[in-house]
This record gives sequence, C-alpha cells and structure tokens, in this order.
Amino acid sequence: MPYPDGFLKNRSVIEPHKYAVITPEGRVNNVIPGIEDCQMTILASPKLGAGFVQMVGTVGNGGKTTIPYAKEENIESLLFVIDGEGSLTVTVDGQKEKLSHGGYIYAPPGKGIEFISSGEGEVRILLYKQKFIPHPDPKMEKPWIVKGSIKEIEESFYDGMDNVFVRDLLPVHEAFDMNFHTLAFLPGGCHPFVETHVQEHGAYIYEGQGLYLLDNEWIPVEAEDFIWFAPFCKQACYGTGLGRMEYIYSKDCHRDEHL
Repeated sequence: MPYPDGFLKNRSVIEPHKYAVITPEGRVNNVIPGIEDCQMTILASPKLGAGFVQMVGTVGNGGKTTIPYAKEENIESLLFVIDGEGSLTVTVDGQKEKLSHGGYIYAPPGKGIEFISSGEGEVRILLYKQKFIPHPDPKMEKPWIVKGSIKEIEESFYDGMDNVFVRDLLPVHEAFDMNFHTLAFLPGGCHPFVETHVQEHGAYIYEGQGLYLLDNEWIPVEAEDFIWFAPFCKQACYGTGLGRMEYIYSKDCHRDEHL
C-alpha cells in the first residue's frame, strides 16, 4: 500500500447499536477459515450490534471455499455477485449453479454455501448469514434453495412512486424469515416518509450517491458504502447526483417478536 497523500481521512460513521456507515477507505482484509484466495472484509456482526454477519470481498482466479460457508445448524446464508469479469460455480446441498454479475443464491438453514472461481477473472461478492427463526406453525414448509439474478427480476414501483424501484430476491412467503431487496432511486427520488420499524437492514450501495437519514443525522453516501440500520433507527434516503442510486439490502420479516 502506498504512502498516504495528505492527511489520513475516513468518512465512516459508527454508532454501535444504532447505525453505521462503513466506507471503503478504512476496510481491512480478514482471514476467514475455509475461504482461500479471496480478500474478504467483515462489514457487520453482533459486535457492532447487528443480528447477522455480512462480508464483502474479491474472489481471485483461484478463489474457493475449502469447507462450506455457514454450514451450521439453524444458520441460513446468501451469496450475491456484485460485479466482475468472471463467474463462480456455487454449490448448495449438492445443487450447482454458475453465478456471474447480478447472480445470487440462498442456502436454507444448515446447508451452507460452497464456491469456486471459474478462473475467467475476479468477481466481487457479498456473503451473508444469520440465525434462522422457525415458523411457529409446525406444518409450515421449510425454506428452500433460491437462485437467480437481479437482471432477470422485473422492477416494481416502490410505494407507487415512479422514480423509486424495488426488486424482491426471495419469495414473499412465511417459510422465509428474511428477504433481500434492491432499491433504486432516480435523481430526486426518495422514501415516501421517514421509516421507523422493528426490522434491521444491511445495505450495500453499488451505484450512484445519495443522502441518508440515520437516526437524526443526514449523511452523504455513495457507491461502495455499506450501511447498517438497527431496529427502530429512523431512516430515509434521497437519490442525489446525476444518475441512478441503487443498493441491495437485507430485511428480517414474517416473524413475531419474542418476550
């Protein structure tokens, strides 16, 4: 790494148990057992206050898992390919899928995710895991493997606004206690109101820039920033700049709260 040009600086804002904006310039690579030839950074974990673990990383031409990621009882996981020239062969419970830019796969609890680079070029990925909360009805079916690409999912208007667009990556079904969505804002697009809800989010911005309200602070954000929102953190966004702002985010859903 070269010597710094001028003063050291970092735009990240960390408010443990409330919210965080983690920008690229301050990230370090973490050694993740069972993942080789990949530069991985842990973005969120219970140490921050999150109820999940999320990583971002670059998979080299020799990148692979040597043991399945998140193959633990009652742990579910998801892999999303942000971008890159190459592709991955991803295996979940014996099912193989080739994923490239925009592709994703969800692994049900206890199944884990294996991947190996095709060797055609690097790809950048998000890896996510959390504890699965079973449905209270024992007759409810169990969540199943879901695979696809955001390029093949039609966008819908968000809350009826024609300058904000949303996609659902997972089925809207009570078998699942989580979902992933993409949300995109044209310049000037915004949330219809300031949200305050029990769900938490982990959001990775991969295009554009915006202004995000977190608790009581409006914070400028841009592509490659990661945002974590604690439950009941006030939140809203305006798309700013000359082009579209888009991010992918996690959401817990379909479950009651425990006393």
